[in-house]
This record gives sequence, structure tokens and C-alpha cells, in this order.
Amino acid sequence: MSELKGACIIGQSGGPTSVINASAYGVIDAALKNPNITNVYGAEHGIVGVLNDRLFDMGQEDPAELELLKYTPSSALGSCRYKIADPDVDDTDYKRILEVFKKHDVRYFFYNGGNDSMDTCNKISKYMQKVGYECRVMGVPKTIDNDLFGTDHCPGFASAAKYIATSCMEVYQDARVYDKGMVCIIEIMGRHAGWLAGAAALASAYGAGPDLVYLPEVDFDMDKFLADVDRIYKEKNNVMVAVSEGIHYADGSFVSEAKTSATDGFGHAQLGGLAAMLAEVVKEKTGAKVRGIELSLLQRCGAHLASETDIEESYMSGKAAVENATAGLTDKMVGFERTYVDGKYVCKTKLFNLTDVANTEKKVPLEWITPDHSNVTKDFVDYALPLIQGEPNLPKQDSLPRFAKLKKVLAK
Repeated sequence: MSELKGACIIGQSGGPTSVINASAYGVIDAALKNPNITNVYGAEHGIVGVLNDRLFDMGQEDPAELELLKYTPSSALGSCRYKIADPDVDDTDYKRILEVFKKHDVRYFFYNGGNDSMDTCNKISKYMQKVGYECRVMGVPKTIDNDLFGTDHCPGFASAAKYIATSCMEVYQDARVYDKGMVCIIEIMGRHAGWLAGAAALASAYGAGPDLVYLPEVDFDMDKFLADVDRIYKEKNNVMVAVSEGIHYADGSFVSEAKTSATDGFGHAQLGGLAAMLAEVVKEKTGAKVRGIELSLLQRCGAHLASETDIEESYMSGKAAVENATAGLTDKMVGFERTYVDGKYVCKTKLFNLTDVANTEKKVPLEWITPDHSNVTKDFVDYALPLIQGEPNLPKQDSLPRFAKLKKVLAK
């Protein structure tokens, strides 16, 4: 492809993570330094900001504040859960996006998100090709769920996994202080993929984690669950359970008492309340003291427990998106490929076709789940452990986190 000069837009979409801004900074930093990119814009609330022509001029930000994005959780530019239609059914949004792109001479579009965000990215890319507007489109991965197709792992997963494992180890200590036993049930995010719940096994590998781990990749059996809890309680006088919010019965219905009528903008069930519900069932069945804990948003915004490996890889993915796009590539998502050099974990970027990635979920391999469906194997632990390594030098102010403070000057 020929050299292409023009502005770029970076947008963020879907649920935040503690390192999504590190990816955004990778894009912004590389784009500001690239001679082929004339202006760098940040979309307010993802694609919604593009539709509303609400674009921040990132070139007017203080470079020191931008650098703090590496250590700032959540989505600094604002996120959304807006599903654009199939362009063959309704091309209204696409015509508006093209209008905004032309107004600001946007020739590069980077979208930072998960499965649904890659679907949005893919649709925009294909539409721009169809109408003959040259715009190179790159997906920048993000999701604590770790369920994007192709890539070895996703930015955000490692830090959430580290938070979950650490929290489990801390709760393990707290749950054993009294002379009377306790059953502790910890609810962890994950609608259809159990990567996050599986991460609790990292704590078990170091002697202070859950006895039982349940993932949505396999059907849940309530009777077997109660029998397992009762057996371990009688043996140890304490039981810790890690359970994915998306566990389901054989008929596909969620165990969670949440109503599936409550959905997000993409029609996904809003789950929650599972730990409390299971705690009531266990208490009634066993008579034990039971505590249900829902980690909720804490597992995705706990930047104080972020993995340095995760931060640096997230930045790398954003930087690679810019480098590949300006080199002439388009219609791709940046992913990761794992290798080992002299026995040490090494991560490299690898490109995947947006069409392949969009709306395809990567599940925990069934061989990494124990035959009785109540835990994960050592292979899972070996997979996740390298990803959580490293302690970032987090900026502090009076011993509290110092997060990025952006001016967010709107482009004219």
C-alpha cells in the first residue's frame, strides 16, 4: 500500500480494565510520534463519540499526564455498549461515521475493546472498503474475560487474575480465624468463559485458595456441588469455593437468580447475586456458617494489584496497532503469541483478521478442567502464572494513587 497521511481516532468500548488505558496510551504515544498521522483524536465514549462528533484532541494533553494512563484504571476516554446495525440492514450510523471521518480527515481508526468491540471494528472496516474510503482499521484487544479468539491471552486478564488470586489468599486467612468453621463462596466475573474463576486456582497452588472452582464451560450440578461442600466441610471444617457468575445447568439456564431480561446493549444477561444465592442454599443444606462474596467491579479496576507484565504488554499492543497500520496493514486485531526462550516466558504481537475475531469466544480448554468439573488442572496454573508477574512502580500522591487527569479538549 502507498503511504497514507491523515488523522487517527482511538476509541474505547465495553467493560473497563485496570490496564485498558495502557493500550490507549500505546496508540496515542506512537501516533503522536508518527509523521504519517497528522492529528490524534480520542473518541468520547467510543463509537458514540464518533457518531456525535465528540473527539478529544490528544495533542493538547500534557505528555506527563498521558504517561500516567499506563497506571490509571478504567476507560479514560469513556466507554459505551452501543451496537451498530448490520450495514446491509441500516447504514445510517455508517454514513454518519464516514461524514465525521471526512470532516477530520481520519485515515486511521483504532478501537480498544473486547468481542463486541471487534465486531464494531470489523463492520466499520468492511464498510469503508465497500464505499472506497481509504481508512486503515485496527482492533486493540481488551477484556478481563480473556475470551478473544486467536490471541494467547488478552490485555486486562492478567491484572484481574492477580487481583482474584490475591484476594482469595487474603480471604483464606480471614475465613479461618474462629474456632467455628465457615463456608466461603466467592463469585467471580465470566459469563460464558471461566478464565477469571480459574485464576483463583493460582491461590490454591500456593496453599491458600479455593477447594472448589466452577466454570461455565461445563454444566453445573447442584446436588454434586452440595455433596462436595459437605464432604470438604466435614474434613476440614472450612470450605472456600470460587464460582464463575455464568455457571449454568444442563438445560442452559443460569444458576444465578438474576433475571435474563436485564441485559446490556448487546443483549447479554446481566448476572450477579450468585454467591448470595448459593450461600443460602449451602446454609440451609449444611447448617454451617456461610459467607457469599461478590468481587464485582473490584476485579477489573484494582490497579493497585496490576501485573507489570500486563501493563507493558497492553502498551505494546497499542503501539503495534499504530506501527502496523501506518506500514499499510488494515482490517486486523493485534493479538499475542507466547514463546519460551531459555525457559522464560516471552510475548510477541501477532495480527488476526477482524472477521475471525468478531463475536467468537475463546473458552477454557476442557482438558484444563478436572474430570469431576470442580476445579482446574495444573496446565491452567502454568498458563496463567507468567502473566501476573511484576510489580509496577505506581505513581502516588500522599500514599494514594495518582491517576491521569486529562483536559479533554474537543476538536473543532
